[in-house]
Amino acid sequence: MEDLLTQTNYALDTFYFLVMGALVMFMAPGFAMLEAGLVRAKNTSEILLKNVALFGIACIMYLLFGYYIMYLGAVEGGVIPDFGMLIGAENTVEETLASDGDIYYSARSDYFFQVVFVATAMSIVSGAVAERMKLWAFLAFAVVMTGLIYPLQGMWTWGGGWIAAAGYSDFAGSGIVHMCGASAALAGVLLLGARKGKYNTDGSANALPGANLPLATLGTFILWFGWFGFNGGSELMTSNIDEANAVAQVFVNTNIAACGGMVGALLLAKLIFGKADLTMALNGALAGLVAITADPLSPAAEWAMLIGLAGGILVVFSIVGLDKLKIDDPVGAISVHGVAGIWGILAVVFNNSEATIGGQLVGILGIFGWTFVASLIVWGILKATMGIRVSEEEEYEGVDISECGVEAYPDFAKSAA
Repeated sequence: MEDLLTQTNYALDTFYFLVMGALVMFMAPGFAMLEAGLVRAKNTSEILLKNVALFGIACIMYLLFGYYIMYLGAVEGGVIPDFGMLIGAENTVEETLASDGDIYYSARSDYFFQVVFVATAMSIVSGAVAERMKLWAFLAFAVVMTGLIYPLQGMWTWGGGWIAAAGYSDFAGSGIVHMCGASAALAGVLLLGARKGKYNTDGSANALPGANLPLATLGTFILWFGWFGFNGGSELMTSNIDEANAVAQVFVNTNIAACGGMVGALLLAKLIFGKADLTMALNGALAGLVAITADPLSPAAEWAMLIGLAGGILVVFSIVGLDKLKIDDPVGAISVHGVAGIWGILAVVFNNSEATIGGQLVGILGIFGWTFVASLIVWGILKATMGIRVSEEEEYEGVDISECGVEAYPDFAKSAA
């Protein structure tokens, strides 16, 4: 009877893991639609291609190297993992991953769930460098990011390395996934420079509106939907009453934090700009989701709403502030995933008695420091060798033509001409 219960729980938790992973995979089209909606029409095909290609690269590199670095080769409390390849040849109960000796699920399901997180981190980079980066330079960076940069900081945290040993707590990856992606994006944007025409000589910013706000709105809702898998799946199991209740709590908190973030950003945008800004509302919802991701289990729902609300407010100030610094991020990815991610990491201490401000600061500094410096080096090498920015003429005409040879809206372009 006990063996039958073990097998049933194993099957249930493995299936749950796989379904949650599929939900997170659905965030890939969410990012693609959001970014395609927020870039100008002449750059749409290229941004879509980047999102498709980075997902494939992430899955391959994490299979070959990343998963081993992050988990199989992890050294408890360590800095350097045991390097190796692949995710293991067997798939039996005895050789599956376990937590505390009694939580079992297929190792294959764990790889599948983890790999879509890697792709999420890389998708964050895509939007921030949009409209002026060379396609193949971006894809070359994706190889290193998903095969080494992300997995190594993942080993330090979820893999039980030195950041975890310092007491860092991050339930589903406000820092490990989102701030990591934003840090890599910031390094790329600083070396890449702003889009032509974005900033005036007096430092003021010009609006370069996206081509398809309905598409951006759809992308936001898809991401919101996929986030239930992102946070819900991070509970890792649902095969007993306590875990099932925990998953329900995570779902409720995830949803209400997004609502709080949207309302906070919308109200602040109205106060600052005098208008209801759709893009700020969309980014506010996403900021609320990023903020609650560090701990969607511990807070009561009203606390989760306030954490999301603060994230939505912060993201508006951040987007405006980065423009003042002439840091050009077409989709607001650095603000949504970086600033809101930092806030979410710090907010853990308000509701989780096991978390400490010292441990959270170690995590922020460790993840940001490694990802930003390593990314800056990789971007710098790419800039010196193959170049990372398209020519001024190619940027003016749109990277769809120069990089992909096909326009996303050819009929519209002809009629507009």
